[in-house]
Amino acid sequence: MKLKDLVESLELVEVRGGLDKEIRGVTYDSRKALPGYLFVCIDGFTTDGHKYAQQAVDNGACTLVVEKDIHVIGEDVTIIRVKNSREALALISANWFGNPSRSMTLVGVTGTKGKTTTTYMIRSILEEAGKTVGLIGTVANCIGREKIPARRTTPESYDLQEMFERMKEKGADTVVMEVSSQGLKLHRVTGCDFDIGVFTNFSKDHIGGFEHPDMEDYFVSKLRLFTMCQKGIVNVDAAYSERVLDGATCDILTFGIEKPADVRAENITTHSSSVEFDAVTPWFRERISVSVPGFFSVYNALGAIAVCGLLGIPFEAIRDGLKKVQVPGRAEVVPTPGKDYTVMIDYAHTPDSLENILSTVKEFARGRLISVFGCGGDRDRTKRPLMGEISGRIADFTIITSDNPRTEEPAQILRDIEEGIRKTNGEYVVIEDRTEAIRYAMKNARSGDVIVLSGKGHETYQIFKDKTIHYDEREIVENILKELE
Repeated sequence: MKLKDLVESLELVEVRGGLDKEIRGVTYDSRKALPGYLFVCIDGFTTDGHKYAQQAVDNGACTLVVEKDIHVIGEDVTIIRVKNSREALALISANWFGNPSRSMTLVGVTGTKGKTTTTYMIRSILEEAGKTVGLIGTVANCIGREKIPARRTTPESYDLQEMFERMKEKGADTVVMEVSSQGLKLHRVTGCDFDIGVFTNFSKDHIGGFEHPDMEDYFVSKLRLFTMCQKGIVNVDAAYSERVLDGATCDILTFGIEKPADVRAENITTHSSSVEFDAVTPWFRERISVSVPGFFSVYNALGAIAVCGLLGIPFEAIRDGLKKVQVPGRAEVVPTPGKDYTVMIDYAHTPDSLENILSTVKEFARGRLISVFGCGGDRDRTKRPLMGEISGRIADFTIITSDNPRTEEPAQILRDIEEGIRKTNGEYVVIEDRTEAIRYAMKNARSGDVIVLSGKGHETYQIFKDKTIHYDEREIVENILKELE
């Protein structure tokens, strides 16, 4: 592909060298540069790609895209300077792969909570309607039945465009993806042609470290989606929803329960393994049953209904898709044959999400609610005592344990959580080793108890200061059951 065609949509600050040359490949990893390649220098969190420009040229790169002044030694090397090389990588990648998102229906879902569940609901409905659907998100990236493990919620822009192309080649007519605040802020989705954007909710998360400096930056990042899509769908009951409505540049459809909305739920009934409600929409008014329990699942379902309604999906597919949907690590019941207690895995890792899952389970638990959870290291410390207080207030018994401590000392994280639970009358113990904590819960469970393992959900690893280990709570529970036989 000609270089001039690759960069035609970029705002170029300076060009040194010719644009009329053939490009054989695009990369943002200097180690992958080959003769005829274009290398984009990204100033990342851990290293600066500009430092590796010479390495890329030595490997054969004929073009460099930079946002800083650099000097390299090489023949016929074109250097293109732009204001933001991450944005440039996104636009170049879209052009390199032929802008595949333009030839598929692209739905993006953003929000603090509910992104994964909402995307799985939309996919389930669309597949029920006979669509071939690509899914991109926290749990996995799926092309039809093929699953690709996800390293981050929203892939880097080049990897994302490559995935779009693969999905297109496999016949996908629709792609449903989670759009993280980081994905928006760091231009990973720049160049994507979103047909529909969904705003699920907004609450404190991802503040500090390498994420967002404050709530305003976090919110503004999410708002960007509604300046990129043709139609927006907004939860009017959520905090900051009015600012989304004011800041959006697209047509908006609303959903909610408490406030007037275009798509709303009435007569809600919760069960231990599902929730039912009357869906009142511009297209139909019918009773819906969702196979994910909890009041919060109603909001996710309303968002999915609104998307599929706009796409012209018939009610029967919406009804059947929501009834069949399964979301890994979200209110997921782990089989415990021969035991008269229940073990449930959930990804809840924020104060709001922990309160949601515990309140939901509390409603139907025949025995005690046993909460097993921890908080991630190198993340917002202020939410730790809040989560401790929530678990102490709702659960009958809490076991505070490790999640992903990362570079922090696990014991300090546990002390931060304990600070909050001490404000309640809730009974609790502290067991740092997560497997031992789960073993303690199962060994001491009584008939009718529900053990909720929060924080890991779909994750199959645990991150420590010096290593990352395989850690699948489904396997842990299964192994402990064998020990207890």
